Amino acid sequence: MRVLVTGGAGFIGSHYARTLLTAGGAEQVTVLDSLTYAGNLANLDEVSDHPRFAFVKGDICDPGLVDDLAAEHDQIVHFAAESHVDRSIAAAGEFVRTNVTGTFTLLDAAVRQGIRTFVHISTDEVYGSIAEGSWGESEPLRPNSPYSATKAAADLLALSFHRTHGLDVRITRCSNNYGHHHYPEKLIPLFITNLLDGIPVPLYGTGGNVRDWLHIDDHVAGIELVRLGGRPGEVYHIGGGRELTNAELTGLLLEACGHDWDMVTYVEDRKGHDLRYSLDHGKITAELGYRPAKDFITGLAETVAWYRDNRAWWEPLAARHR
Repeated sequence: MRVLVTGGAGFIGSHYARTLLTAGGAEQVTVLDSLTYAGNLANLDEVSDHPRFAFVKGDICDPGLVDDLAAEHDQIVHFAAESHVDRSIAAAGEFVRTNVTGTFTLLDAAVRQGIRTFVHISTDEVYGSIAEGSWGESEPLRPNSPYSATKAAADLLALSFHRTHGLDVRITRCSNNYGHHHYPEKLIPLFITNLLDGIPVPLYGTGGNVRDWLHIDDHVAGIELVRLGGRPGEVYHIGGGRELTNAELTGLLLEACGHDWDMVTYVEDRKGHDLRYSLDHGKITAELGYRPAKDFITGLAETVAWYRDNRAWWEPLAARHR
């Protein structure tokens, strides 16, 4: 099977591409990435010389390029997206272009070129906020940020191509990811890299927002289950099973990095900040046997250790935002 991985130089996409190659899950893996600020070729160093790997620098909004690549592959696993909520609030245009127009361009080429399976990677943020309980896959979409709205639009486009054109589309929606190679703008890598350098960390509001945390290894494992065994036209939740308030998470990060609460600066809360996300991942468990394997405390310790040992990877990236 020849697999095209979009956004495969980013945090999750690169780990998926590395895993697919090292586990022998495909006869050919091609990464398509435009190498925006969050795309990093160093994420693919481990597999850059692999005989079954190819890298193409390009834009998913380029119809000619996407059409040519789709013609050479059997499946598309689509990670490419603008994903930082704060950036979407400040400037939503690029999110509309990449997340909506880019997804459409890929879907259109997939139909024309007879792609067998199109796995679209989405997010729990498309549902908005939930006070209690957990969302099932049939919950209505109620996005509250420009980022989540563009992801919801992409989800609906993908499902429409299944229903209209018969394209085998499978959607995954995941909890908040953490782990190695995470660009240092999201909460966990930002706080770790700041604390390792003795720089205070910014905590939104009172830190009461709740997130479910999913290790990147478990996320990639769930995506593979969906690619290999999921049903066309279905949505699958991939959850981590560890809910924490941002304040609780901050406390764990402070402890792991050897700091106290005097390193925390409380900042004005984000506009439209969703209070809580929670996914019910019973469907993927029942149908495909998914279960998160990484204990959160172990995974967090491993993540801190990775950043401590890989300064050469993250210091140039962190310098852009300080």
